[in-house]
Amino acid sequence: MPEVSTEFQSTERRRPLPEEGPLSIVFEDEWIIVLDKPPGTVVHPTYKNWSGTLLNRVLWRVRDRVGAQPGILTRLDKDTSGLVVMALTPEVHAAMQRDQTAGRVRKEYLAVVQGTPKPQVGSISLPLGRDRADRRRVVVTETGAPSETRYEVVATLHGDASLLRCELVTGRTHQIRVHLASRGWPILGDALYGVTSATITRQALHAWRVRLPHPISRQPLDLEAQIPPDMRSLVGT
Repeated sequence: MPEVSTEFQSTERRRPLPEEGPLSIVFEDEWIIVLDKPPGTVVHPTYKNWSGTLLNRVLWRVRDRVGAQPGILTRLDKDTSGLVVMALTPEVHAAMQRDQTAGRVRKEYLAVVQGTPKPQVGSISLPLGRDRADRRRVVVTETGAPSETRYEVVATLHGDASLLRCELVTGRTHQIRVHLASRGWPILGDALYGVTSATITRQALHAWRVRLPHPISRQPLDLEAQIPPDMRSLVGT
């Protein structure tokens, strides 16, 4: 049996460490924390990037709380801005996952796309899976997981662009980006699925609102993250 290198073993067992860093907190109590993530910040460590993530900073914030073990409920790509929801104990995380599976967690995004969608209100239901030729990409494929995105045109913009409000019915990796691009409305600045832009250096996608029941009190939470400056410049606000 081949030996496994000690370097590989240590990487596999490595746990994210608390690191001091800035956090933009939208809501926090002893059970959950909701953050407004800026573009360019990684949400959680990966085998290539164990430092400087949002989770590292949350671990620092709760380092003195007995039993705190942050668990991410809503994930975002590095260059997508907006709301990230984390549970602060495994039990709360499990309860929030049940709410999410039952459709009680509603997530709305804002996206600036090329073109003007027709119809202006609609739903995109296309199965998604990993691109076998490039695992970084997600593609529409008959063998993929069922996926649905609802959209609505909020405004038409200068330069053949539109501001859309999108709602995730399912939550697949890169779902909004791939669904919109597949219809011919790529997100501005999305070099992976769409077009680069002279006015924004990342995909113009923002996790705008989250509505969910509080996992303990069951009172509804309706949370919002302001549109960041680079997207405001696109929509003229």
